[in-house]
Amino acid sequence: MSNEKMKVIAVTEVGKVETLIVDKPKPGPKKILINIKACALCTFDQRMYSGVVKIPFPFVGGHEVVAEIAELGEGLDPARYPIGQKVAVRLLNSCGECYYCRHNAPNLCERTNERDSIVSAIPGTGGLNEYLIVEPKILWKLPNDLPNEIGVFSEPLACVANSFNHGLPQMGDDVVVIGGGIMGMLHIMLAKKMGCRVILSEPNKERRELGLELGADIVIDPSKVDPVEEIKKITNGIGAEVIFNTTAVSSVAKQAVDMVAKLGRVVMYSSQHPDIPFDISANWLHNSESIVTGAVSPSILSFEQAVKLLSKRIIYPDKLISNVYSADQANEAYQEALKPDTFRIVIKF
Repeated sequence: MSNEKMKVIAVTEVGKVETLIVDKPKPGPKKILINIKACALCTFDQRMYSGVVKIPFPFVGGHEVVAEIAELGEGLDPARYPIGQKVAVRLLNSCGECYYCRHNAPNLCERTNERDSIVSAIPGTGGLNEYLIVEPKILWKLPNDLPNEIGVFSEPLACVANSFNHGLPQMGDDVVVIGGGIMGMLHIMLAKKMGCRVILSEPNKERRELGLELGADIVIDPSKVDPVEEIKKITNGIGAEVIFNTTAVSSVAKQAVDMVAKLGRVVMYSSQHPDIPFDISANWLHNSESIVTGAVSPSILSFEQAVKLLSKRIIYPDKLISNVYSADQANEAYQEALKPDTFRIVIKF
């Protein structure tokens, strides 16, 4: 392939991925050309590929990426941005000007879906471009010896760190993680590092076993016992201080509220598909002083925290990688990512 061309992995129709060849971009002033080395397929990518999320095609997905600095535009200091430096990339737009950005919540930016921070030949989140032009503000340096398939966890771990910044678990707290998917497992790993007693509610036996391996102290099979009653029993009737609901099941979201202690925090981490509302007693909120909140996407602070956690090997999520594919195997990668028993599928360029 010519040095002036590059690969782009695009979803061209529901259930179909093609590797396209397009012109390799050139960075303008104060811009950086990065060479994406690996990209993990998140839940959004899976829903877009399978047609659950309706978008115009072609679409270049991917936002859980690790890259290397390939070329600098005019006006950037090469000592600050060395060629070959490994970087994590926050591919979530933050305009810096809207109400939410100026209230320290850039993850809620009104222009999140705009792509001001990147230049891409084909529309999309951009992580499955072989090369991408970005602004320096969305790059975080990673150790060059950190494996690429670990580096891609910067973004999902940043989402979890944002969840913790809302849930605020303290040392010695009982923390319940509902759901043993990849995000549930990352919640378990982080809660254990923070000195909490971690309880996982998950019906799948293999995932309960993995949860124990990754740091859960107690596991519950909600298909065999009432998880709310079980949490009350474990906590001597008090309830857990922090509940993280990482499932997309609204009836489970109701369980999360029912098992929290007075003064506790419930974080609705996962989006709901389908979203089925449930009742919460205003009088219960009044009397309990509990907090029910959400957590969406990574903030700038939580992205910084995630990069530190991975760079220092405090969190090392190697057991959450189900498989690694080359760019030429992208169709197989997407198909495997859809399987319910997989964690992260990574595509490498």
